[in-house]
Amino acid sequence: MDHIHIDNLLFRAKHGAYAKERRIEQEFSVEVTLGVETPLAGKSDKLKDTIDYQKVKNIIQEVIEGSSRYLIEKLAEEIAVRVLKDKRIKNIELTIRKPEVWDNGTPGITIIRVNS
Repeated sequence: MDHIHIDNLLFRAKHGAYAKERRIEQEFSVEVTLGVETPLAGKSDKLKDTIDYQKVKNIIQEVIEGSSRYLIEKLAEEIAVRVLKDKRIKNIELTIRKPEVWDNGTPGITIIRVNS
């Protein structure tokens, strides 16, 4: 299996368990790795034969910049469910970090989901 990845996506939004986090926008950093088969695209050189990572980026942006959530676990799960609607994607590894929430350290989560 091959992997398509998108690194260093940055978005601003209001998510968090504490009122302070939900009042003021903060930065969210996202990385995603998609397990896919790419030999056909490697031969054809056609976008239709692979995953359009712009569409994946758009899903991530819509979820993160959408309605406020208490937990980044919820954001990650929603993103994974939407991305995995494309059955060509065998699995997703998604990391969300909150680099601005603390003065020292960066909390985050990494989830791995497999397409059924």
